[in-house]
Amino acid sequence: MNLMRLKAITKKEFIQIYRDPRSLGMAVAIPMLLLVLFGYALTLDVDNVPIVIWDQDKSSVSRDFILNFKNSPYFNIIGYCDNYRDIEMLIDTNKAIMALIIPVDFSKLIRTNKEVGVQLLVDGSDSNTATIATGYVNSIVSAYNKNCMISATQKVGLSYTALIDMRARVWFNTDLKSRNYIIPGLIAVIMMVIAALLTSLTVAREWDRGTMEQLISTPVTSYELIAGKFIPYFAIAVFDVLVAVLMGQFVFRVPFRGSVVLLFALSCLFLTGALCLGILISIVTKTQFLASQLAFITSFLPAFLLSGFAFPISNMPNVIRQLTYLIPTRYFVVILKGIYLKGVGLKILAPQVILLMLFALVVVVLANRKLQKKVA
Repeated sequence: MNLMRLKAITKKEFIQIYRDPRSLGMAVAIPMLLLVLFGYALTLDVDNVPIVIWDQDKSSVSRDFILNFKNSPYFNIIGYCDNYRDIEMLIDTNKAIMALIIPVDFSKLIRTNKEVGVQLLVDGSDSNTATIATGYVNSIVSAYNKNCMISATQKVGLSYTALIDMRARVWFNTDLKSRNYIIPGLIAVIMMVIAALLTSLTVAREWDRGTMEQLISTPVTSYELIAGKFIPYFAIAVFDVLVAVLMGQFVFRVPFRGSVVLLFALSCLFLTGALCLGILISIVTKTQFLASQLAFITSFLPAFLLSGFAFPISNMPNVIRQLTYLIPTRYFVVILKGIYLKGVGLKILAPQVILLMLFALVVVVLANRKLQKKVA
């Protein structure tokens, strides 16, 4: 790669940024797409909540209590643990959002009509889901207490009055403030939209203005042309991330528990894929109007609806859930929430990082192959 040619293309693109502040158009098909996506993906119901159970008592009474969660349509018992370390790992990796810990003397205390303390650990990263799911737990406990009291009064000589005291403890978002959950996810959505829309007009603008033929006649290679158009918008996007992080910290007061270096490193990885996706769209469409429409459809709508930012993926139909694996914002949302609220590192976020690297590699290779230095 020739640095002089790369510098010339980069300088040219910076000039174009100031000269062409066009607004992005909207296609007729967008309302139809919105209807389809909202109809299948939008749901405010919270069910199939993944929960893990640690039964320290392991008695018939505790198993009877657990059966209430197993038979409930609102919970999905993903497994049983015997220590807090495994519980923490399951919650950190988003495999479970709740953990129920039943004490050793559970059955003994219930049979002697004494109060029983059952611990409930809740992932408060999603305050809405955490609040609703905690309400479901309290409802099950109340129904269990009532049924046991009725059973005790109907059977002569049986002293069996359940007195379960559910002690819920919320992790990561103790106050269950929605902004602590929304801001990290919103940063991911905004960065995806900004990155894809900014670069979606770069190559298409050259075709519309008739300057692409001049670039083709120069010694500039495909990689140099893509890199030259990538660098200015990459700098702008990184600055946008900085502004968003500062606003989250000082304006919205969102707690930041992770590594700033890791946050910006993974943001750069995500932006690389998102910006190159916009360049790929610009290369394929060759017209600014179509490029802006396609960039909007492939960035904002999937990022907002199918990334898990606004609506739980577990509540979507199976076909839509499978489709979400193709949305890079899904992985970036997990990364930002993990770094912001949980303070986790690469060990926990490794799967998401690998998938973002794969996404960036694929779009870079496709963009280079699609950019042919010849006039049709």
